[in-house]
Amino acid sequence: MKSSTRLSFSKLLSGCIILIVFVVFASCSDFKQLGKNEKKWVYKHPFAALKIKKVKKGCDAFYAGMKNNPDLDTYENGGKLDAYRHMFYTLMFTTKVKERKVISLGIAHEKDNYLMFLKNQKEEKELADSISCEMDLLNNMEALNVIQKMQREISFEKASQACVNHIKTGYAYFIKRNEKGNYVRCDGSIINMKEYAGKWDIPKCLIQK
Repeated sequence: MKSSTRLSFSKLLSGCIILIVFVVFASCSDFKQLGKNEKKWVYKHPFAALKIKKVKKGCDAFYAGMKNNPDLDTYENGGKLDAYRHMFYTLMFTTKVKERKVISLGIAHEKDNYLMFLKNQKEEKELADSISCEMDLLNNMEALNVIQKMQREISFEKASQACVNHIKTGYAYFIKRNEKGNYVRCDGSIINMKEYAGKWDIPKCLIQK
C-alpha cells in the first residue's frame, strides 16, 4: 500500500513539475510566436523545449554572422544558406536533446509552414511550398549524418564548419536556380512564379551539388 502511495505521489510530483515548466515556457514571447504544431511539441516535451530555447539563442547569433559566407550563397529560401541553417540548428539541438525529438520538432515546424501557406503568410519573405518543405526535412536528416562523425559536446564554430563542409562535398539539398537567381525546372527552364501564385505544388527542382 505504501509503495503504491509513493508511486502515485511521484507521478503527481512529476506531472506538477512538467506543468510548471510548460507554464513558464508558455509565458515567454517566443512560445506565442510558434505555430500550432510546434506548441503541441512543446507541451509534449517541455524540458527538451527549454534546452532547445537556450541553444537557439546561440545559434541565432552565430547564424547571423554566416549570411555572407563565401562558401554558401545569400538565399535564405531554397539556397545553400537555407540548407546550412537547417543543418546547423538541427545539429546543435541534437547535442542537447535526443535525435528523435529534434526530428519531430522539424516535422512540426514544416506542418506549421503548410498552415502558414494556407493563410498566405510568408516565412523568410516567401510562401512555403511542397518542395521547400521536403528540402528542409531532408537537410534536417543530413544534420544527423554530420553529428555521427563528431562529439556530442561541440562548439558552434566546429558544428558550423562541419555543416559547410557537408554542403561543399555535395550532400545537402537545395533548390535549383539559374545564374540570375530564378527558380528553374530540372531541365533548366525558368518557372514563371506568377503562374503558381497561391499553389502548394510548384515544379521546382531539388538538387545536391
